[in-house]
Amino acid sequence: MATMIRSPQLGKSAAQTDGFAGHETVFVNEYTNGILDPNQPMLGPVRDGGHIVANTAPGCWGPMITPEIRGGHEVTRPVAVAGAQPGDAIAVRIKEITVTSLATASGNDQMMSGRFLGDPYVTGKCPGCGTLYPKTVVQGIGPSAIRCANCGADASPFTFTNGYTIGFDGNRTLGVTLSQEIAEQIARQAKHFAAMPENSIQNSILTFAPHDLVGLVARMRPFMGQLGTTPSMPLPDSHNAGDFGAFLIGAPHEYAVTAEQLQQHRTDGHLDIDAVRAGAILICPVKAEGGGIYLGDMHAMQGDGEIAGHTADVAGTVTLQVHLLKGLALDGPILFPVAEDLPFLAKPLTADEKRRAQQVAESWGLAAIEESAPISVIGTGPDLNAATENGLQRAATLLGVSVPEIMNRATITGAIEIGRNPGVAQVTFRAPIAKLDSLGLGDFVRDMYAAD
Repeated sequence: MATMIRSPQLGKSAAQTDGFAGHETVFVNEYTNGILDPNQPMLGPVRDGGHIVANTAPGCWGPMITPEIRGGHEVTRPVAVAGAQPGDAIAVRIKEITVTSLATASGNDQMMSGRFLGDPYVTGKCPGCGTLYPKTVVQGIGPSAIRCANCGADASPFTFTNGYTIGFDGNRTLGVTLSQEIAEQIARQAKHFAAMPENSIQNSILTFAPHDLVGLVARMRPFMGQLGTTPSMPLPDSHNAGDFGAFLIGAPHEYAVTAEQLQQHRTDGHLDIDAVRAGAILICPVKAEGGGIYLGDMHAMQGDGEIAGHTADVAGTVTLQVHLLKGLALDGPILFPVAEDLPFLAKPLTADEKRRAQQVAESWGLAAIEESAPISVIGTGPDLNAATENGLQRAATLLGVSVPEIMNRATITGAIEIGRNPGVAQVTFRAPIAKLDSLGLGDFVRDMYAAD
């Protein structure tokens, strides 16, 4: 079991008091109840340059049909990074992501009236006895199998409008959607096929045995739907972003916030960006003492936008390496995707392209070309327009330039990409390496793209 330190004691003074500067490796197999709370104990701390190894539980659907979980997901208990203070940033190298589930189920959702208070992701309510956050038991299989432990009523806040069960090959490279007969066989051993971690309390969505799509083949390319730092006030994990977080504004439950609170405290750890995968580097803002790295909601695959609302949620193992960036104050995350995931215009210039560009510059009387490298600044908001504006402003603030300059750079050297519909966007463009160096990001760029 990893060491736990309560967040008021975190930071350099805590590390010095304990006689160490953090653990080399922190192993994580504990989960929150769906609420990211900076006042709760964190694991660690992990040292600057150290590693986090986690066994993550499936994301969306399992927690969504488990009203005892209050956030829509079941993410890992946050890990403190030694010395991290608000106003710093933490670079997270995603070293490895491995799917352990044998199968999963997912699909488009339908909220069940009378089974929640304002928000079905956050405040499940039993329609029979009225208990909030009721404990449940599984009775049989199918969409009515989740029952209130108190009164026996069907208590799942969600069901499918169109769903599927998908089984994976042994190497976890592809999956095939399965028939009703096979889906129901899997449903009877749901936790086994989900490879459910032993400390997870969620009901497996495989229990529902959805089977509307049969025989459809999907390639697997796993990534983390949730990866980031703990917000500076308690927030439901799936709502730690500007789009889902908007549901909390003026909500009729205990996790209600104002628009100003959401803007100030969120860290946008719920991204659902398919480029947050092995090999990428994610730079996260520190808004709570210790930072509090958490992760979960591993997806087997997903197209940009996650337009069905959900994708194939799986259990798995993840290895991260963290680096503390003192004094790099960020409002939201920055991503350095693997080169394959970059838009065509944002890809680093080849040596031949640089040579030819230098010739063009000289022919027009310019002495030199700008040395640039790709960067992807994340923006979130209630809709995609707001998310794009948020990302543009964050990028402009980061580089100390105007929003119109970022617009121009994204237009001719990048793209605006959809992470999640309705409100997560990537503002991707090539930025001056000299500026990235001044921010302490140049070495990460060179590691990713072999930039000169």
